[in-house]
Amino acid sequence: MPGIYSLKGTVKHYDWGGFDFIPHLLNEENASHIPFAEYWLGTHPLGMGMVQSGDEEPQPLSQVVPSLSFLLKAQDVRKMLSIQVHPSKESAEIEFDRENAAGIPLNAPHRNYKDDNHKPEMLVAQSDFWLLHGFKPPEELIYTLLNVVELRPLLEKYNSGGYEGLYRYVMEMPQEEVNRLLDPLVQNLGVIYEIEQPDKTDEDYWAAKAAAEFTRDGNIDRGIFSIYLLNIVHLKKGEGLFQSAGLPHAYLEGQCVEVMANSDNVLRGGLTIKHIDITELMKHVRFEATYPAILSGEPTADVDLYYPAPVTDFRLSAFDLEAGQEAAFHVDNPQVLLLTEGNAVVMQDGRSVELKPGSPAALLLPGRPISLVARSKSIIFRASGANA
Repeated sequence: MPGIYSLKGTVKHYDWGGFDFIPHLLNEENASHIPFAEYWLGTHPLGMGMVQSGDEEPQPLSQVVPSLSFLLKAQDVRKMLSIQVHPSKESAEIEFDRENAAGIPLNAPHRNYKDDNHKPEMLVAQSDFWLLHGFKPPEELIYTLLNVVELRPLLEKYNSGGYEGLYRYVMEMPQEEVNRLLDPLVQNLGVIYEIEQPDKTDEDYWAAKAAAEFTRDGNIDRGIFSIYLLNIVHLKKGEGLFQSAGLPHAYLEGQCVEVMANSDNVLRGGLTIKHIDITELMKHVRFEATYPAILSGEPTADVDLYYPAPVTDFRLSAFDLEAGQEAAFHVDNPQVLLLTEGNAVVMQDGRSVELKPGSPAALLLPGRPISLVARSKSIIFRASGANA
């Protein structure tokens, strides 16, 4: 069995996706402006990768590696996507079995649990990247509730019930009450999201944008509350962030590479046209302050930058190589390489796979040392199980 394969992933055309980043990776024209939201590289049944060695016929990745513990993705967030949380491993197993027993098809629009796994995530920005990430610390949250006049009635809910009392109140209130509270705010915000150089650190910008995009039949999306209650985080290119089970979050704008446990379990609470289930979402939310820990990557002996995560499902690092620069390393378990910029070649035992636009990914199997050589300045992500 060869030790390296060319790897082809699966594109997800969700409506929030961008038009250029992923087509560029795949060297595809996109004259029709079809949204390319995600490019999956893994063994998840909803997006199985295909591998090829030399002139052999392509075959499903699962025929070479029955199951990867991780799923690697490229993402392009053109429009903000859902307020969401992911379940713990224990909860996912229970709820997946419950929905199976209820006879809910895996592809049903109202299905919440697509598999029995948790979904911790590590993302690394490939552009300026904006997201919501966990509840604001107490002093910041109180400041927001005091200074956004329309939200001042929520301060009493926080003072009496903490994060859980406040969040349950806004997420479970009747839609009529959502409209009553948010309509004055939305009217006052107007169209500030159309300003040429907006302040994206300001909640008002994202709230106005959300109101324009997600108001349906006169009903204002309750996800706007989360824009004010959660941390707004700005990642610069190359910066990373880990997101664990139960952490409420939402991606707002930008491109990134993301690795996660091999799962597609998402509980949504707003800012989406997909299935929303507030009851299921609230089962899994961690009601606590979050202090975002932005990662810059730690240099390793393999010449890559490692983004540490407190999980055993995956390990993520990135090579940033100049033209002609080489990196050599051992492979202890199956790994996936994804090139996001440049052109490079990966070699092992006389075999080689070129990484380039149109063919940006490779599968590496344990064996003799790997050599990675950049033909031009290149950025290559390396994902594996955490014990690699």
